Amino acid sequence: MPCAEALILEVFKQGNSLKMSLFGQGKTAPTLRHYSLVSVSFDELISLSSDLTGVLNRPAKDQASRLERLRSLQKIGQLFWNHLLSRSIKEKLKNIPSCVLTLSLDEELIYLPWELIFDGAQFLSLKFSLGRVVRSKGDPALLQYRDLAESLKMLILADPGADLKSAYAEGLNIKNQFSHKTRKVYIDFKSTNINNAYVKKNICDYDIVHFAGHCEFDKKEPQRSGWVLSDGLFKIEDILKMGQSCSLPALVFSNACHSAEENTGLLDSGYQRASYGMASAFLFAGVRHYIGTIRKIEDGPSLVFAREFYMQLLSGVSVGESMRLSKLKLVNEFGLLNLHWVNYLLYGDPGFVFFKLQRHKEGRHKIPVIHKKIMAKVAMTVFFICSAILLMVWLPKFNPDKLCLFLNSRAEYRKGNNQSALLFGERLLSKDQNFLAVYPLIANACQRLGNKERALKYYYDYVLKSGKLNNNKHLIQAYIKLGWFYQMDGQYPKAEELYEKAIDLSRRLKDKTNEAVALRKLAVWHIDKNNLDQALDLLTKSVSINLERNRNFENARNLACDYFDIGLVFVNKNDYPAAEEFYEKSRKIFERLNLKNELSDCYFNLGEIYLFEKDYARALDYYSRGLKIDQEQDNRVNLASGYNMIGELYMEMDDLVKAENYFKDSAKLSEEIDSRLDLADVNYNLGLLYKKQRRKNMAREHWRRAQEIYRLVDLAKYQQTRQQLLELDSN
Repeated sequence: MPCAEALILEVFKQGNSLKMSLFGQGKTAPTLRHYSLVSVSFDELISLSSDLTGVLNRPAKDQASRLERLRSLQKIGQLFWNHLLSRSIKEKLKNIPSCVLTLSLDEELIYLPWELIFDGAQFLSLKFSLGRVVRSKGDPALLQYRDLAESLKMLILADPGADLKSAYAEGLNIKNQFSHKTRKVYIDFKSTNINNAYVKKNICDYDIVHFAGHCEFDKKEPQRSGWVLSDGLFKIEDILKMGQSCSLPALVFSNACHSAEENTGLLDSGYQRASYGMASAFLFAGVRHYIGTIRKIEDGPSLVFAREFYMQLLSGVSVGESMRLSKLKLVNEFGLLNLHWVNYLLYGDPGFVFFKLQRHKEGRHKIPVIHKKIMAKVAMTVFFICSAILLMVWLPKFNPDKLCLFLNSRAEYRKGNNQSALLFGERLLSKDQNFLAVYPLIANACQRLGNKERALKYYYDYVLKSGKLNNNKHLIQAYIKLGWFYQMDGQYPKAEELYEKAIDLSRRLKDKTNEAVALRKLAVWHIDKNNLDQALDLLTKSVSINLERNRNFENARNLACDYFDIGLVFVNKNDYPAAEEFYEKSRKIFERLNLKNELSDCYFNLGEIYLFEKDYARALDYYSRGLKIDQEQDNRVNLASGYNMIGELYMEMDDLVKAENYFKDSAKLSEEIDSRLDLADVNYNLGLLYKKQRRKNMAREHWRRAQEIYRLVDLAKYQQTRQQLLELDSN
């Protein structure tokens, strides 16, 4: 586990010595700061750097040669450890756990391979979240640092020279991996006509820029080094000029090799200076963080590193820790011996967090889809309380025929025979319109069948009849159910008003069980509105109520629903381990209580966690379990969203044929049941799929359909879809 305090290792060049200090970044500046003075031979350090370059360039075709290369790297790294650092600093670095470590260096010291210093057990860049901050001449008042908004914009420049298929694939993969899964960042992807005019005109519009292509370093005139674009180089001197007139991105990730034409893929002794050349240009121009590569790397590791880095960054991990975890990902997948992990350097504060948890919005747009999945099902949850009370208290008053109709309706509903449940329920109402328990049952059956108008009528009648009969317990439940209906339809103000009425009435009646249900529904309302702290507070109150009464069936089920919704909160915070933990808690209770509908929700949400973690086989398994239950229950609302989610999984797996089939099934069913949000979501996904297939007209058609619906119910998604259309029309 990382240590609590971030550290700064400050190193100055002083004559033939190095003056250094290690201190905590979070502490108030001390009156006295203790420095160590280490005498060094700079000629020897230069020689060691040259030796290390030779090791990195050494070909290794088999396991034995790779092992020998690693051992050589460790030996040289340990010599740097012995020569560069004072005894006290070595003791501290070796004994403290992993943490953020900022290297504050004089510009004359950037050529040293600080990341590859080896303490005898670990390389610094694998143990610490490492980043370089360089002291250099310049006027800091001239820098225009970018202010970051709550939602960031990212530009991916992929293969501008049109000669690197792997760079194009890398950029497209990153775009597809994140663009439709999160609202924390809006991503533009550019792969054609990337010339100097385009970059100069547009780069200042973005908070993050990812470059995948070539970068050339000119030894004779370093200022003329730069990115290779379609019409020549985007040079260091161009970058410096731009920093004087606009705020450049906060993060630039240059996933490109620094190479001379006659020495492609190999390092020379100046590779650190080459990397720093581009880094310093961006840093002097106002970029806070620059990630660069020191040599040409293979396509597979390059993509793995970039994907892992952005996944960690979007999850609220600091930029330095995202770097370290991405290097460890390369070690885990390709082995320590292959040295893919040595290729990346970070300039900038490694402890900076781009996506702080308190700013996090939905991890992806499917979360509201999941809510809609559970809305139709959970609407039946309070019904069983009602039915039990009615049977115990009013049974002597019931006409046996009416009771038989009610029990038949409920039995058919539980079997998934929704039409039969509706017929029995309506026959009962024809005999007795004051039989309150049947209203939510047949409304739920109508909702499963996708008959929204009929469902709304019965929910509304439930409210009116409960009020007319002065049955406050039923009235609380009726408020909650009608609120769920409105929330599922995107009518949030009406839903909130009904939840507040239910909470107020339940508190006046001291009805703790119904109060907990209403609190949970209002919590999910806040999740939809991205008010995660308020949602967690409400769910905590609901859990407290249900834990006190968890021996009762209804409270045990409600407790499981609380855990489920807490899992949703953590998904929105991108804390997937915590989300999985709470989903598993809810799943165990639902299985014990044999609640199939709720289990379907758990299966789909657990499947989505595994999708986030790239465990596609496991994700598909859980989706299939949930889909089977929905098919058995003939739950058309759930099936519409379920097909859409499975389509997204197949699109993630690049199986576009299966993805398209599932999307079309979802679209057809969503139209049949008039599920607006599902229809918008699946049209948006179809647009992404057709754009991926370069079928622009089809993509445009489906995005316009999605845009029409989002304009009425989700303005943020409307704006995102609008941007997609503008980008499509401009290319």
